[in-house]
Amino acid sequence: MTKQLQINLFGACSVRGTGPGGAFEIRPAKHRAMFALLATANGGKRTRSWLLNMLWGASAHDGGRQSLRTALSKLRAEMCGAFDELLSVDNTDITLDLSKVEFSGAPSAGEFLEGIDIRDDDFNHWLQGIRQAPDQYFALLRGGPPPAAARTILPAIAVLPFRLVAGEAIHTVLGDWLAEEICRALSRSPLLTVISHLSAREISAQRPDMARLKRALSVDYCVLGSLRVLGERVVLDADCVDAATGRILWTRQAQGAMADFLTPDSEAVAEIVRAIGRSVATEALTHARGRSLKSLADHHPLIAGVGMMHELRLSSFSKSRELIEEAIRRAPQVPEAHAWLAEWYVMSIFNGWSDDSLRDAGRAMAATEEALTIDPDNPFALTIDGVVMNNLFQRLDTAAHRFDAALDLNPNESLAWLLSSVLAAYRDDGAAAVSRAEQAIRLSPVDPFGYFYDSMASTAYLAAEDWTRALDFADRSLVRNDRHTSSLRVKICALHHLGRGQEARDAAEDLKRRQPGFSVAQYRRTHPAAEARVGQNVVSALLQAGLT
Repeated sequence: MTKQLQINLFGACSVRGTGPGGAFEIRPAKHRAMFALLATANGGKRTRSWLLNMLWGASAHDGGRQSLRTALSKLRAEMCGAFDELLSVDNTDITLDLSKVEFSGAPSAGEFLEGIDIRDDDFNHWLQGIRQAPDQYFALLRGGPPPAAARTILPAIAVLPFRLVAGEAIHTVLGDWLAEEICRALSRSPLLTVISHLSAREISAQRPDMARLKRALSVDYCVLGSLRVLGERVVLDADCVDAATGRILWTRQAQGAMADFLTPDSEAVAEIVRAIGRSVATEALTHARGRSLKSLADHHPLIAGVGMMHELRLSSFSKSRELIEEAIRRAPQVPEAHAWLAEWYVMSIFNGWSDDSLRDAGRAMAATEEALTIDPDNPFALTIDGVVMNNLFQRLDTAAHRFDAALDLNPNESLAWLLSSVLAAYRDDGAAAVSRAEQAIRLSPVDPFGYFYDSMASTAYLAAEDWTRALDFADRSLVRNDRHTSSLRVKICALHHLGRGQEARDAAEDLKRRQPGFSVAQYRRTHPAAEARVGQNVVSALLQAGLT
């Protein structure tokens, strides 16, 4: 069957076709780039807003929308009557019918979109990402599966059943069950790939050495250890090992009554899970500092980038974007990486580090739309899109739909519970905010960024006007990360309403030092909660504490 449109994406880009009115060739660079963006999308579909940000992101929003409309109008005129046969356009999406497209050329013919010169950072970041893995995209365009060498960027971990060294034979089941519980908790993290417990159990039965374990399960880290049952007392010794080197990253011992280990919220299990999270994050950060991007293992850039992003130091924050973008270049089809890039833009705007908040809000939206184009049912991507809708565009109803969709897909998505609690706080529903924040903390699997959970919980208690609990969580967050100014604002508000005026003024001075450009007027103008009761309580407290 003859295809109606022929696209060559490698070397000199060409887009040619035939319509009822004859043959045509698309010549303008942005028009060819639009076909390239559609051709590389799942199902040939992109949202209008994503295309707008990719090709006209440097324009003002209204100007960009007009440019997209003009481009579509010109394409309709250029395509000799084939526009409606090849493209489906509505108010939200633009779709290319890939069944009518033939792709020619191959990576050996030249670079992807060679010679296409579009001066927009977002488009060029996308372009460089594909040029890092051209074979992967070529296979997809030809209708074949991705090559076996396609990269994964999330660190993979296996938890082996804990070996019984003292106790009755029946207690072997306890070592297996504890490993399974740790697996379940770790699997809730968007920063880890967890090998199934069944696979870990099967390989463990063969008593492999570390090299064989790494080959068999393709893991970066392994948790293993021993179990002793002494009457009604249990002693668990666990090690976390770097699978590539065999180096022990940490060792932990947990002991207590048998009943304590068998509870659903076992603190022994929780502490091991927290230790794993801290170790994996610390190890990635250690490797990323002072090394070139090319020298990093594939599982380091994303987790190190997220870690540096949450350090809230400007120098680290700038480096974190490079690392996240490196992760995207290595594995452009991983939705979580695009979602974390969106979160980077959200934090840049909220910390006052963006030099163009309107542009960066558009980039955040483009990043989440890219993540959801790759996987529309990814709970983490839906969650971050909810953050973008809530925090940057004040589209609270849309944000609520995103959080609900994420939780429908994965009721254990702790970040969705946490950030939906913030949305409830902004809507002055303190009871729902507290309930959701507490559920998020219960489900939080890995806490190298636990300060963030505590900070959001403090906002929930602030909405409930539980000033004591709000202050407790704000202080706990600041102990873990004293650069998070949102926690300082909550602290000022809680202290004010507790009648501790001098301490509130001291905290306000601390806020001035940490965020010199902060003003109450700016908070009123830009913060999503400024018009809500919780926001008005914050404004009143900030003014009383001497901020202007």
